[in-house]
Amino acid sequence: MSLNSKVLIFSLLIGLPFLMNSCKDEKTAKTNDIKVDVTSEKIDDLAEKTDKKVIMFYGNSLTAGYRLEEDESFPSLIEDKIDSLKMKYSVINAGLSGDTSYDGLKRLDWVLNTKVDIFILELGANDMLRGLPVKNTRENLSNIVLKVKSKYPNAIIGICAMAGAPNMGSEYVTEFEKIYKDLAVNEKITYFPFFLEGVAGNPELLLQDGKHPNAEGQKIVANNIWSTLNNIL
Repeated sequence: MSLNSKVLIFSLLIGLPFLMNSCKDEKTAKTNDIKVDVTSEKIDDLAEKTDKKVIMFYGNSLTAGYRLEEDESFPSLIEDKIDSLKMKYSVINAGLSGDTSYDGLKRLDWVLNTKVDIFILELGANDMLRGLPVKNTRENLSNIVLKVKSKYPNAIIGICAMAGAPNMGSEYVTEFEKIYKDLAVNEKITYFPFFLEGVAGNPELLLQDGKHPNAEGQKIVANNIWSTLNNIL
C-alpha cells in the first residue's frame, strides 16, 4: 500500500479529535457502546445450540458497530449471509468499544467460557492511536491467540490487519503493521487484510465522527471480511 493510499485511508483515523480522544470515550455512547451484556446473552443462548459451530468476532468499537443498531454491525451482516446460505454457524459479536489489546487480553477468559470454533481477532487500533509500544501490542495479541489455542486447540483462528496512521511516524507504522502478518505466519493462523479498505477516508461511508463506518460502510466491511472468511468455513 502506497503512502498516498495510507493518507487517504487513514483520514478515518487521523485528525486531532481522534488522536486526543481514543476510542475509550466511545464508552459514553448511547447506542451499542457496551457489548458485554449483549454478548453474555448471546453466549448463554448459544450454549444450547450444539448443532451449530460458533464464529466469534473479538475486537473493539470497529467490531462492536459503534453507534449503530446491533443488526447493522458487520458481524451481524455476516451472520445474515451465513443464514441465507443455510450454513450451520452462529455468530457472536464480542466487540467492546475502547478496547486495547491489553483490555482484550484481560477479558478473554470470561468470553471463552463458550465453545468457539472460529475466532477472528480485531484489536490494535487503539494501541496505535495512543502510541503504545509496538512490542506490547505484539505480545498481547500473541497471548490472546495462544489462550484461544490452549482452550480450543481445534479452533480456526484469524487476525484482522490494521494499517498504521502515517502521522505516527514511518518507523512506528512499519513495526506496527508487521505485527499482523508476523503473527499469522508464526502462529499459522488466517490473515485478514485491512478490513476498512474502501471505507476509511470516505465520508459517505462514515459516521459524523469521521472515523467509524456507518451502516453502509459496515456492508463493505462485511464483504471485505467475508472474502477471506468464506475460504475457511
